[in-house]
Amino acid sequence: MAPKAKSVSIKPQAKAFKDKSKPTDVRLSNIQAAKAVSDAIRTSLGPRGMDKMIQAGNGEVSITNDGATILKQMNVLHPAAKMLVELSRAQDVEAGDGTTSVVVIAGALLEACEKLLQKGLHPTAISDSFQRCSNKAVEILTQMSTPIELNDRETLIKSASTSLNSKVVSQQSSLLAPIAVDAVLKVTEPGKETSVDLKNIKVISSLGGTVEDTELVDGLVFTTRSAGTNAPKRIEKAKIGLIQFCISAPKTDMDHNVIVSDYAAMDRVLKEERSYILNIVKQIKKAGCNVLLVQKSILRDAVSDLAQHFLDKIKCLVVKDVEREDIEFVCKTLHCRPIASLDHFTAENLSSAELVEEVASGTNKFVKITGIQNMGRTISIICRGSNKLVLEEAARSLHDALCVVRCLVKKRAQIVGGGAPEIEMALQLAAVANTVEGVDAYCFRAFADALEVIPSTLAENAGLNPIATVTELRNRHAQGEKTAGINVRKGAITDILAENVVQPLLVSISAITLATETIRSILKIDDIVNTFS
Repeated sequence: MAPKAKSVSIKPQAKAFKDKSKPTDVRLSNIQAAKAVSDAIRTSLGPRGMDKMIQAGNGEVSITNDGATILKQMNVLHPAAKMLVELSRAQDVEAGDGTTSVVVIAGALLEACEKLLQKGLHPTAISDSFQRCSNKAVEILTQMSTPIELNDRETLIKSASTSLNSKVVSQQSSLLAPIAVDAVLKVTEPGKETSVDLKNIKVISSLGGTVEDTELVDGLVFTTRSAGTNAPKRIEKAKIGLIQFCISAPKTDMDHNVIVSDYAAMDRVLKEERSYILNIVKQIKKAGCNVLLVQKSILRDAVSDLAQHFLDKIKCLVVKDVEREDIEFVCKTLHCRPIASLDHFTAENLSSAELVEEVASGTNKFVKITGIQNMGRTISIICRGSNKLVLEEAARSLHDALCVVRCLVKKRAQIVGGGAPEIEMALQLAAVANTVEGVDAYCFRAFADALEVIPSTLAENAGLNPIATVTELRNRHAQGEKTAGINVRKGAITDILAENVVQPLLVSISAITLATETIRSILKIDDIVNTFS
């Protein structure tokens, strides 16, 4: 008789339900949203790029082609698209220029990621491989760069001009570029070149005139006119005092009324007020001060009418309502300390200047202080424009030019522009892709192809045939012409270095590294979780 077979009971193993399609959908949604942002500002890349008209909710209109400005004012809802807005802002802080390029590169890299994901490559593998591509790209850029010296003013001006060429004020680049270079070199402290603070450059926007009237002032400029009708409007050999107390009748801390019942008491109040103000004015005259800067007060008038009358009599020029946030800049420029009480108002606390005068500029009047003794490392720029839109864009363009010069001071190397570095990186990364194996080979090839978006967009925005232009550019670089780039003025491929189209190395390195970091962050996201708060 055959042995009886034992029945083995197999327990069903509890398996967690895994939805494989959701992470893919989330990734795809993120990539599509971020690409939409990239495509929105792609047309504004390069010297022939289009401008965007931005209409705010309150009806304010501004015209610009600065990537960071467009994205900052754009109403973006998707969280992944917001990452590209932050990317543009990060590039603006780090380098100040290349804010459109960095978003366009990020969009192209996301498109490459999408194709790699469709081939079945794992997001983490793509992410790690892209980091290696980025490091290699930075190496290639550094090899391409040429070192520069800070005393080579002409080279610095060429880089600032390249930055301005893609702006609305490109016609005035020959005027604005030297202003930007001189301003940054003035505020650069020897031995501390890595930390150039652009807050030491005060850009004042003044409506009226044209952009050509923009000027660099080696001194201090106040946007308010001088107070008083009979006060002098021009003072030579000025002694300047910066005060933080008010020259007006004191007020109580509490809100209350004083009822005066008879004329004698009223006269006594007025006499007290008069003697109080007169005492302050006498102290100012005794110290030898003839230019008085008064900090804005929120509690009472900084200078009363009676005080102004006495100050006019002692021939003292008064600038009222100096903003609290400007005090630090004023102190740094005049090399003085603000005087907080009358007891400290002495001759040694005053600073000296050759000339203080009130000048008319367009419809406004300014108080200009020049020839300051022991002047700090600060400078002022009066930016002019015929209307509000042009003026705002001129101030933004000037800021970009200042940032470019700051980049060159920080990292003293420059590379050619016109799409040349991107094609060179694409060619060399494609060559590396042939030497590596596995996932890296696919990723290096995809990264190289994505970088060609910059020359392709430059050609497209200039009205050239993008495919023919990029093919010819690739061919020229393959023959060893590393400085060949797209000349949008001539509509051909030329030696871009001879055309003086150069840019700081830091701008390109920052664009590649920041774009790659953002792409890696987006790739790593596989779910979007909403919270209640």
